[in-house]
Amino acid sequence: PDGIVYYSEATHYSVSKNLHFLGMRHIMIRAQENGEIDYDDLLETLKIHRDRPPIIFANIGTTMTEARDDIGRIVEMMDRLAIRERYIHSDAALAGGYAAYLDPRPAWDFADGADSVAISGHKFLGAPIPCGIVIARKHNVQRIARSIDYIGSLDTTITGSRSGFSPLMLWYRLQQLGEAGLRERLGRSLANAGYLVERLTAIGIPAWRNPNAITVVIPRADAEIQQRWQLATAGDISHVLVLPNVSREQIDTFVADVAKSRTEDACKA
Repeated sequence: PDGIVYYSEATHYSVSKNLHFLGMRHIMIRAQENGEIDYDDLLETLKIHRDRPPIIFANIGTTMTEARDDIGRIVEMMDRLAIRERYIHSDAALAGGYAAYLDPRPAWDFADGADSVAISGHKFLGAPIPCGIVIARKHNVQRIARSIDYIGSLDTTITGSRSGFSPLMLWYRLQQLGEAGLRERLGRSLANAGYLVERLTAIGIPAWRNPNAITVVIPRADAEIQQRWQLATAGDISHVLVLPNVSREQIDTFVADVAKSRTEDACKA
């Protein structure tokens, strides 16, 4: 209860909102240009607050650039500081659906030192309704478990109840795809993300993506392109999320729209 939550400035806005709701002390850490946490800033901040247990909120795919914080590196950092009482949460809402199949494999799950992992089912996995799962180490789940007589079960949820339909949809989607299906979806998304970068670069757009990312980052698109293609935009960048359902025909149409918009803007100028 006296721990400090550390998260990077590239973290989803909902995290700081919920930390305020919970009244938890928290410190925002700088992010690198690619969106990954600034490890030097984290190290120096941990040194200052070594008397308080750290709770690390690690991004395994930031909202705008799909940057992945290296949990293995964070664990090594805390080991060097002799910080034994600690907790690491892996927010893998997007990348958790395929991180295990990436080469090289990112340090993102329990094997690398995470204490809990969150994954969405309606993003990369493609479940038809919003759903997700949080997996935590058993001893941590047992700390909040309570036996409730009238439901004849242990209550291990935060809210006290939940829909049974969402986990059913997630289970069905995983059964439907299987490991081969997940690998195929990943390969298609990575290939198409690379194709999009090539096409945009060819028309003079400085597009880029983090290593093995399916998110393509571009300079802030104009309002019409943002609206037509529903591009998430923050500051001076917009992004295109190349999920498995995105086809090359759609990519070609998008690039043509961007090229047309640039031509029209040049004529107006």
